[in-house]
Amino acid sequence: MLYTRKGDGGTTKVFGCDQQRISKSSELPEALGSLDELNAYLGLVKMCAGKNKRIADTVRDVQEKLFIIQAEVAGADKRVGEAAVPHVEEIVNGIEQEIPPLKGFSIAGGTELSALLDVARTLARRAERRVVAVKEKGLRDVSTDAMTYLNRLSSLLFALARLANHQAGVPEENPKY
Repeated sequence: MLYTRKGDGGTTKVFGCDQQRISKSSELPEALGSLDELNAYLGLVKMCAGKNKRIADTVRDVQEKLFIIQAEVAGADKRVGEAAVPHVEEIVNGIEQEIPPLKGFSIAGGTELSALLDVARTLARRAERRVVAVKEKGLRDVSTDAMTYLNRLSSLLFALARLANHQAGVPEENPKY
């Protein structure tokens, strides 16, 4: 059965919480929900990437890492690993070699894929803030690798958004202030 009715009163159980029910609005479910929302949205991004295998494969790898981070935040003995961050940095550095240098802020959009990646970037930032709150409140001892990965993730998604526009020949648009 896909439902239990146990959460109807606004509480949930989270792995590692002594099986006590906690409010669905507390920091831990908020962090887990934000990570889940980001991962689900990245599924849409991956499908919209279509034949752009490079972006689709990169997004798929991020989804895998997010599942590991979700498990860690939930209390499981899972870790994203120290190689995850240098891998993301390598991808971002490679993209930066292909695209024009950044000249300031850019307006989201250009192509549909770029716009979707920009939304994913904002969801990644929110998820990171929620996980930081969990760590700061001492609800979970989230690993340095997971925290750093979440911080780099928004840079990766921004780089992919810029790459999508560049590959489509769509110039970046800067705000006119």
